[in-house]
Amino acid sequence: MDVILRNATIEDLSVLNEWDNDEDVGYSGGDDDSYEWEYELPRQVSWREILIAEIESRPIGAVVLIDARREESHYWGDAVEDGAWAIDIWIGAAEHRSLGYGAQMMAIAIERCFNDHAATKVLIDPLQSNHGAIRFYKRLGFTEVGPRRFGNDDCLVLALSR
Repeated sequence: MDVILRNATIEDLSVLNEWDNDEDVGYSGGDDDSYEWEYELPRQVSWREILIAEIESRPIGAVVLIDARREESHYWGDAVEDGAWAIDIWIGAAEHRSLGYGAQMMAIAIERCFNDHAATKVLIDPLQSNHGAIRFYKRLGFTEVGPRRFGNDDCLVLALSR
């Protein structure tokens, strides 16, 4: 089955909140990776896309594309280069994990960053302890930039250049 990504809407609030309460989703995001969906979903900002991944019209996950230089919290720091976009990704329910959907989601997200947003680099920041995610991103061609602490989380920054 093919994954499609569509823009998230306020109608996705309940499923996003449900996924946020999943222990594995929470682990992969760490302490500082959370969204206030009630506030964020209605907001339209030029530096971010919130997308829902679907198979056969059923939501299975989410992807957030972020212009790392322009986003308002400066999560990635003030020295991040122009053209760098970051991706947050998760598969919501356990039954949809380890089936290849994450790779499809990432392929679409990477293509959107490079083609729709003219990114020169895509960044991702899994927890250093999330070895499975790190292997996954390396298989997709991401290379290590290095460890970095974001808030309370020890992460490993990886990048994929155009």
